[in-house]
Amino acid sequence: MRDLLLIALFAFLGAVAAGLLGAGVLWLIRRRSLTTSLAVVAAVAVTAMLAGTLSVARAMFLSTHDLTVVTMVVAMAAVVSLATALLLGRWVVAGSRALTAAARSFGDGGHFAAPHGSANAELAELSRELASTSAKLATSRDRERALETSRRELVAWISHDLRTPLAGLRAMSEALEDGVAADPQRYLRQMRTEVERLNDMVGDLFELSRIHAGALALSPSRISMYDLVGDALAGADALAREHGVWLIGDRIEPVPVEVDGKEMSRVLSNLLVNAIRRTPSDGTVAVAAERSPDGVVVSVTDGCGGIPDDDLPRVFDTGWRGTHARTPPAGAGLGLAIVRGIVEAHRGQAAVRNVPGGCRFEVTLPLAEA
Repeated sequence: MRDLLLIALFAFLGAVAAGLLGAGVLWLIRRRSLTTSLAVVAAVAVTAMLAGTLSVARAMFLSTHDLTVVTMVVAMAAVVSLATALLLGRWVVAGSRALTAAARSFGDGGHFAAPHGSANAELAELSRELASTSAKLATSRDRERALETSRRELVAWISHDLRTPLAGLRAMSEALEDGVAADPQRYLRQMRTEVERLNDMVGDLFELSRIHAGALALSPSRISMYDLVGDALAGADALAREHGVWLIGDRIEPVPVEVDGKEMSRVLSNLLVNAIRRTPSDGTVAVAAERSPDGVVVSVTDGCGGIPDDDLPRVFDTGWRGTHARTPPAGAGLGLAIVRGIVEAHRGQAAVRNVPGGCRFEVTLPLAEA
């Protein structure tokens, strides 16, 4: 037993010496290729076995011939191990280089395409993660381009919409100042109308800026959807009469919701005003509020004739106004963007789809907790 313990001790010390030497070499070549590191690891394994064998040679072998045989066997194992390590290293490095070349497409704004050929589990997992990241980056780039386009359109349209009333106000004020206005009271009423329109536009811009900045503070309370829609219909009745549009609200369930009454009233008002202005005279705007598996769905259906399929994804974008003329009552294209921002702040969703004769805007809100 004592001899076996000594043999184990000598073998352990020899292997430790080889391992420490290999660790030092690995630290020195830590910035070199993976192929070199794998070759060093294989060499350390064989050297550790050879060192242990030599350290106990006197106790294990009776003749020099036996020691020579074992040394030759270890040497052949070292050759095969080193060749295998070099082959494995070249294969791993080739896969890594192919993955690096494919990843360079990120810097060019392109899409990641996984390299062809087999790869080990780690490289394959990394390739899948890069592909997923590429898809997310592509979506982010598309969203950023869409937002930039919306910003440019918004600036152009707001500039146009501000210039028109300001030019009118300037002309009317000069006419009043020079005393050439035939009907001063009519001029004053028109100036008040233009000022109100400018005030509404500035209010919409301020509301939209709060939404984009995440500074929209909500004060939710439990409200019946029946009361909420009823108040919105009453508020839009005068505008509907002015445009000769019929308002219908015969499918409104008294479903409770937990919302900010003021902000949600603005949502319904924006949808109703938009629907009334887009519906021809003697047309119909129908409002419904019904329970659904996702919560409660409030819909506003107009008679605008429908929205082109290419424009449907952009309806809620900031500044979108479709193909209508950029003149009143088209507005600045902020109302629907505000609708989406407020609804999403309530953890809801806003959507639009075409129906026969017009389109239907739907707002889905979560039900109030019982």
